[in-house]
Amino acid sequence: MIPAVTYLSPSNKSPVFLRQLGIALSASIAAVALSLSTQANAQERVFRSADVQPEGFPTVEAVEYMGELLEERSDGRLSVDVFASGQLGNEKETIEQARFGIIDMNRISLGGFNNLIPETVVLSLPYVFRSVEHMRNTVDGPIGDEILSAFEPHGLVGLAFLDAGTRNFYNSVRPIESLEDMEGLKIRVQPSDIFIDMVNEMGANAVAMGFGELYSGLQTGVIDGTEQSWPTYEAANHVDVAEYYSITEHLILPEALVMSKTVFDGLSPEDQQLVRQAAKDIVPYMRELWDEREKSAEETVRSQGAQVFTVDKQPFIDAMVPVQKKYLDSPELKDLFERIQAVE
Repeated sequence: MIPAVTYLSPSNKSPVFLRQLGIALSASIAAVALSLSTQANAQERVFRSADVQPEGFPTVEAVEYMGELLEERSDGRLSVDVFASGQLGNEKETIEQARFGIIDMNRISLGGFNNLIPETVVLSLPYVFRSVEHMRNTVDGPIGDEILSAFEPHGLVGLAFLDAGTRNFYNSVRPIESLEDMEGLKIRVQPSDIFIDMVNEMGANAVAMGFGELYSGLQTGVIDGTEQSWPTYEAANHVDVAEYYSITEHLILPEALVMSKTVFDGLSPEDQQLVRQAAKDIVPYMRELWDEREKSAEETVRSQGAQVFTVDKQPFIDAMVPVQKKYLDSPELKDLFERIQAVE
């Protein structure tokens, strides 16, 4: 609002009059400029996004690219600042922060949502996907959109599914070349009931633990091993403390990029569409980064001394049937599982 101006008699041509008039006009112009600047700044938004992975990791680079797309498409009003390496907390903590609008966005392994969003359980089941291609075809279609929409009742907006490759077991005690070799090993998993049951059913002892505690846990013997993808095994330097890597491919687990529903609902419809589209547009870019990183990570850890073993997966698959049955505990989840199996 322009402030009221004290009008002086026009007949007064004195320097005092002119000086006072100039001051009043300058104040008015400054107030208008400040008002316009405030309105413009109110529309500018830097979204704070969390990731436990380090700088340069494919998921981190992908969300940074999303920020570039938003900045370009919004003429600089919208952007993303990614806090990598768990700067904002572990995955469990940042899920809660996003739900309550403390942070704006989050890239989370799907297992972190299993106890909150039932639909994510089906995607997290061991051996639910036949291949990476099967997983991608599933989440790129209507099934993927259906599951993303299931986040909203829980204070989150599902924006996109990102890749996390295939997960394999590795440990510091002995090679795992058969299901029997799992017996008695202390294997860390994400704090999710489904992964705890998965490892226990294989004959090992599951230990729920945050990602940030893994290296010291392996180093001190609190745990014998864990299960991760090639890029995570390499990026976390776990080859230094767990050299036996076995290709079991027991999980092909997507990851979710989510936004606080409180934050999303506060955006204009136009900006909501910009955010949704930018998130979708980073998926092919992220997959290209991921595929390249998987190859280079495997080469790197092999050169660093990793001993790599291939297993017969069928006994592992057979052992997971009771786990699948346990968690497909409703007609809706059984139907979702069957529809995933039908995807080519």
